[in-house]
Amino acid sequence: MAASKKILEQMRREPANVRFADLGKVCEEYFGKPRQMGTSHAIFKTPWVGDPRINIQDDKGKAKPYQVRQVLLAIEKLEDMRHER
Repeated sequence: MAASKKILEQMRREPANVRFADLGKVCEEYFGKPRQMGTSHAIFKTPWVGDPRINIQDDKGKAKPYQVRQVLLAIEKLEDMRHER
């Protein structure tokens, strides 16, 4: 978890400079194993109603900045849900 926290800090500071593998590690930490992987995309299921997935894409070893921001928003939503319980 310590490694994921460090990656999260970097994601917040520089969403355009995140390795795809690091983003995948954070997604697995929060959302579990990807539902689909093997192509240039990895798709993770989320526990809320609506569009129930996080889709990340490998762009030559880097994560796409808009997807990094989407993951950060999803993590915030997940943490808010946990605090409401």
